[in-house]
Amino acid sequence: MLDLPNTAIIEGNAVRWGRIGKGPPLVAIHGTPFSSQVWRRIVPHFADRRTVYYFDLVGYGLSEMREGQDVSLAAQNKVLAALFAEWGLERPDVLAHDFGGATALRAYYLNGLRYRTLTIFDAVAFAPWGSQFVQHVRRHEAAFRGMPDYMHKALLRAYLQTAAHNPLSEEALTIYSAPWLGSVGQPAFYRQIAQMDQRYTDEVEARYSRMECPVTVLWGQKDDWIPYVKGEALAGLISDQSLIPIPNAGHLVQEDCPEVLVAAVLKSFGGT
Repeated sequence: MLDLPNTAIIEGNAVRWGRIGKGPPLVAIHGTPFSSQVWRRIVPHFADRRTVYYFDLVGYGLSEMREGQDVSLAAQNKVLAALFAEWGLERPDVLAHDFGGATALRAYYLNGLRYRTLTIFDAVAFAPWGSQFVQHVRRHEAAFRGMPDYMHKALLRAYLQTAAHNPLSEEALTIYSAPWLGSVGQPAFYRQIAQMDQRYTDEVEARYSRMECPVTVLWGQKDDWIPYVKGEALAGLISDQSLIPIPNAGHLVQEDCPEVLVAAVLKSFGGT
């Protein structure tokens, strides 16, 4: 497990974060409905050559969860920009997945953040997005928030499994479920789904163009959440490299094929 001993207060939200390693900075940004623990088997491989910063998005993981909180994509790029300022970062390497990918893209094109390199995979970048489950929850959030604990836990674990191509371990299911359980976590889970809105990708999609840094785009070929063709489209717009396919991996590449991510990021470092 990664340790998140630090707290930053950003626009009234307590954001938990951690740091390991030494050397130039690398920032890892997780997606939904996960937390920075998706990096637990990945970022330690970079600790001998990078200072790795990781954090839980607002409303996720160990970061603050509360009623009435804005946990949408509109909030997350502002959080990333504020963390860059707090950490004193100018052009770090960035590793981003899913909503983390959307956050990195929005921060680049809307907030002016710049990266040394970007490794992005299975990212939320184009409409339409959001599974049938997500659309159903958005229409009936209150009913889901009020479900008995045992029903919510079963639904949550089933939903998490759909992110991976291979069966998730009990360890992974426990880690990813934990923040979303109980009187605080259960409503927070449905809150973040209710605030998913395609307008947050629509407003940046037209800005996509070659980024001012090397960009590596990877995609699980078995991703049932975001089709592989979306990865091809994204790579064609923001990178001068072709999309890298990841066979036998679904959306949650961190569990299906973590070694591919490690290799891609290490390659992006070059000789530094």
